[in-house]
Amino acid sequence: MPAVKDRIKPHLEDAWLGDAVLELYARSWILRQYGKVDADLKSRFTSNQFLNSLGQPTMVEAEVGRVYKEQGLEGAFAHIQAKIEPLFVKQEGKRQRSQR
Repeated sequence: MPAVKDRIKPHLEDAWLGDAVLELYARSWILRQYGKVDADLKSRFTSNQFLNSLGQPTMVEAEVGRVYKEQGLEGAFAHIQAKIEPLFVKQEGKRQRSQR
């Protein structure tokens, strides 16, 4: 069985693009939702720790990158909104409740 590094290597370029698209989506989403800059929230949204809840982080980013290459920014944003944002919102709600 190939090492994780070997399985990920072919996807690194897509992941690199996907990471940038996810960063832009997260920043835009935070400004729309909260009307302010929140670097900590952005970091949680784009962190490998969070992405790991969706799958191997590089592969999650690579999927976003592939959608971006095939469908453009609008398609990639729709993908993030449908596949990534709901889990983030759910986890963020739990995090906030546990801090009370």
